[in-house]
Amino acid sequence: MKQIPNLFTLLNLIFGCIAIVYILQTGETIAQLDENTVMYWVLPEKMGIGALFLFAAAVVDFLDGFLARLLKASSGMGEQLDSLSDMVSFGVAPGVILYQLLRMSYTKQDNGLDVTIMALLPAFIFTAAVAWRLAKFNISTTQKYNFEGVPSPAGGLLIASLPLALHYDNESVRELIINRWFLYGIILLVSYLMVSNHSMMAMKFKDYSFRNNKLKFLLAGISLVAIILLKWLAVPVIFVIYVLLSLFNKEPHAVAVAAPGHEEKDITV
Repeated sequence: MKQIPNLFTLLNLIFGCIAIVYILQTGETIAQLDENTVMYWVLPEKMGIGALFLFAAAVVDFLDGFLARLLKASSGMGEQLDSLSDMVSFGVAPGVILYQLLRMSYTKQDNGLDVTIMALLPAFIFTAAVAWRLAKFNISTTQKYNFEGVPSPAGGLLIASLPLALHYDNESVRELIINRWFLYGIILLVSYLMVSNHSMMAMKFKDYSFRNNKLKFLLAGISLVAIILLKWLAVPVIFVIYVLLSLFNKEPHAVAVAAPGHEEKDITV
């Protein structure tokens, strides 16, 4: 029973690996020619499926912490597995998404297939920022009810929402998402927010009174309305609202973490 939370953590890792496999399938057309006929096989782009696996990874990332508390199974082993799994699901996989979106943005242009690799590598600034964020969290003793910097799952899910939003029947949205300057801006902004020392709200409750949790309840209400109205576009909206509300969060920043492990490292690292 004590290992059940760790198994959920490993499922997070597996979902992240599956996501990377799908993200790398960017769409191809294969032609076979003989004397009389030409046959085509179209292999569709599957980045959106990969993004869905990242949202599934976020769900099991939450469940491992919930189960650890329920079963009283917090451990140093769980802490390490949690960070290693998050690095894949919310660091490497979103970095690959950004790489593919940048590649798509350049292929729209003349001679776009000749783009230099140096133009695409900034995608992995995001991955490096996640690694920094997770390492900083692991050695910190002051991030229980507030965090220093945006949590890595929040940044990862923001990036995961971009390929899903490409399926909107809105040309302006699609053009924005595969605009290289927009992507470079997202990379730099979100990376900065993750490695910064800005105090960010943790969605953990010391009690459930409205007075002590009004900003969290407000975020939950806005999130519900945004999801109903905007579907996958709600994710960027929720991310922006979360950052803005965190600026008004008055909870004390420095609260010592009593015990490391899954207990304090569910979806919020």
